[in-house]
This record gives sequence, structure tokens and C-alpha cells, in this order.
Amino acid sequence: MLTPDEHVLSTLERDGSRRWLRPKLSMGDWWKKRRVVAYILMVVFVVIPHLRIGGKPVVLLDLVSRQLTVLGKTFYPTDTLILAFGMLSVFITIVLITAIAGRAWCGWACPQTVYMEFLFRPIDRFFEGTSGKGGKPKADMGGIRSVARIAVYVVLCMFLAHTFLAYFVGTDRLAEWVRMSPLEHPSAFLVMAAVTGLMLFDFLIFREQLCLIACPYGRFQSVMLDEQSKIVAYDPVRGEPRVKGKRPSSKPAGDCVDCNQCVVVCPTGIDIRDGLQMECINCTQCIDACNSVMAKVGLPTGLIRYSSQDEIARKPKKLLRARTIVYPIILLAVMSGFAYAVSSKVGFDARLLRGKGAPFSINNNGSVNNSFKLRLVNRTQDDQNYTITVEQPEGVTLEVIQQELLSLPPGGNVLVPLSVEFKPLLTRGKGNTQATMVVRDESDHSDEISFKILGPR
Repeated sequence: MLTPDEHVLSTLERDGSRRWLRPKLSMGDWWKKRRVVAYILMVVFVVIPHLRIGGKPVVLLDLVSRQLTVLGKTFYPTDTLILAFGMLSVFITIVLITAIAGRAWCGWACPQTVYMEFLFRPIDRFFEGTSGKGGKPKADMGGIRSVARIAVYVVLCMFLAHTFLAYFVGTDRLAEWVRMSPLEHPSAFLVMAAVTGLMLFDFLIFREQLCLIACPYGRFQSVMLDEQSKIVAYDPVRGEPRVKGKRPSSKPAGDCVDCNQCVVVCPTGIDIRDGLQMECINCTQCIDACNSVMAKVGLPTGLIRYSSQDEIARKPKKLLRARTIVYPIILLAVMSGFAYAVSSKVGFDARLLRGKGAPFSINNNGSVNNSFKLRLVNRTQDDQNYTITVEQPEGVTLEVIQQELLSLPPGGNVLVPLSVEFKPLLTRGKGNTQATMVVRDESDHSDEISFKILGPR
């Protein structure tokens, strides 16, 4: 087999072996800003499960009870429209941000980047003796340091796994489980252990390969970006041709001194001077490194900068373009639908289902009977008693088969069997007629349900 001239991937050597990246650290202005953002995000991730709004968690994804609580509001699987609008809003927002600001998510807010670059790599540098500068250590860590490093990783990953689990079970239940034997809650313990193991594998072994191989975001950037999107870019017009050392007077020379510092600081191991690449996560380390070198050699900074492909090609900027017009319009429409769907929800859900079997039956007294089941969900934080009436048409009698089911605790979910009785005259001619049922609770919430009663023609 032919040996490639260069790396097939930035994390693979030419012979196919793993190339371990130990990026140097450039503590420039952009790095300082990213560090502030990263620490804020870490604190937010840990604090959110402990916060309450109206007695409810800010975020709780209770898969067992099939409930989603966001900002104190609880949603159920029946809220398909709300959940669909919510997911669409998040997706379109990411696409819009990418179209305007490039891969800002990857470099500034992605948990993989935040924890890898501002928690686990600093730990590596501490044990390798390269704190504050990074790069390849002068000597191996040794057995004791290696064991200590892994022990710190395990403790941190366990803490993050427990925090992650709190988003699904709540902090109160998690606090109980922590004090109990794993045998009393084996499923939750196995989930925590699996998440801890996956985090260890990711941050200890897989590392930047998650961005290069597993994450689809980089592959989608070709359809989310355009020539006006902001990216971290090298300016070849100003930088080429590259010349090391002193600038020769006899030959044309660009501002790039070919110091390779933009490469050795890159956490994904690429050369930004090769142009826009899928592996670039817009972490700005190459900007800080290049600006530092430019300042030392007395040249203007910004050879590598936040820019766009058109700006690098010296084309005019265009703030208003198809993507920045169409995406906000779609996002506004979707978020309007989301707001309407949320605001139209009352304190309970009521959905009428027709009973199984024959569409109607005729009683001994000649009246017609229809069977239904009413799905009731109590969305409030209080116990509720419900009343059900049929207001149209006149002459329709409603019977609740199990009256006790109309009392629900907070979050209660029940299927109430109903029987509707009426004279056959109501359906004569068409075989059906329109009816209206009204469901009320003790908090003055009400919901009108339109349905059809079926009977003989």
C-alpha cells in the first residue's frame, strides 16, 4: 500500500497509528473571553437542577413519568405540537447562528469543547508539568502521576455523571439514591456508571476525535454556512508568500513568518492556513497565537481573524442575504406557533375518545347510547375535582361511569369512562349530530370539546 504524503486525519499518523495531540496554550484575549464563558457554562450546568420555579425544577426530563418540565411548566407526551415547535425552534436557531456567526457553538458553548479545553486539558498540563503553556512534556508523567491523573478524571466524571442524572430524576431523588445502596436502585446506578464510563472514554481516550469523526455538525456546516458567514480564517492575500525569519528585500514576502504556532496550538491538529476545514471548531487559539507573533515581529495583528470567505477575497459585506432573511422569518413563525400552543393550554388536558365496539346501542326504553372515554391530565400543582356536562344539543344526558376518577392529584392522568344517552330523533336523517362537552376544574379552567353522537337514521 502507498504511504500518504500527509496525515489522513489530524489524529492519525501516516502509518495509521494514533497521533496524540498535545496543543500548546496561547493565553490571548480570545482565550480569556472563552475561559469566562466556559466557567459560566460549567456553573450553570451544575446549578440548573437545583433551581426551582413555583416549586418545580427549572429543567427536569422525567422519562419514567413521561414528563418534561421547562422553566416551571410541565409538558406531557400529548403535547406533541408544543414539543415539535420547541425542537424546531432550537434547530432553526442553531442554523441561523451558524449562518451568521459560523461555528460559534463548537468553539464557545459545546460541552465537549468547554470541558475538554477548560477542565481536562488543564488537568493534563498540571500532571505533565506543562501548566500555562501546554505542548509535549519533556518527560513522561510516571506511574504515580498517571494513576493520580486518572483518579482525578474518575472523580470529575462521576460528579458530572451525577449532575447529568439529576436532569432526569431530580436532585431530591438523586440525594436519596446517593445515600442508599446501589442494589436498591440498580437501574439508576447502572445509568450513572455507564455515563461515567462514557465520559472517561471520551475525555481520556477519544478526545478531539469526537469532533473530527463522530459529531455530524462539522459535516453539516457546508450547507449551513455561506461565503458571508463568520469563520476563523487566515488571510492569504496578506500572508502569502510565507517567509521565515527576516523579510528579504529582493523577493516579495507576505506577513506570515511560517512560525507554525497556529498549528501547534490547534486542539484538532489542523493548519488554518489551508482554508476552511470541517475540523475547525472556531476555538480562536490560532488567532491568539498569530496575534502574539505579529506583535513580536512588529507587524499588524489580524492575519488570522474572525472573518468570512468573501471578506478574505476582498468582496463587500452583505448583512441581508437569503439566509439571514428566510431563517429569521421561519424562526419567528415557529416561535409564534410555540407561544400560541403554550398559551392556549389550560390547567388540564381533556381528550375524548370513542369507546370500542358498536358505534351506538339502543336501550330498552328506546333511547340511544354512545360510549366514550375521557383522557384527563391535571397540569396544576393542586388536587382538582372535575365536572363534565354536555351543553349542546338539548336532551342529551351524560353519565360518568366511575365518578371517583374525576378527582385527580397534581400531575394525575386518568381515563374516565362516559355514557351519553339521547332520543333517536336527534340523529334521524343523517345518523349523527354535533355535540359540545364542557370540562371544568376547581380553578375556573374550562375546555370545550366538540364531538359527534351517532344513532339510527
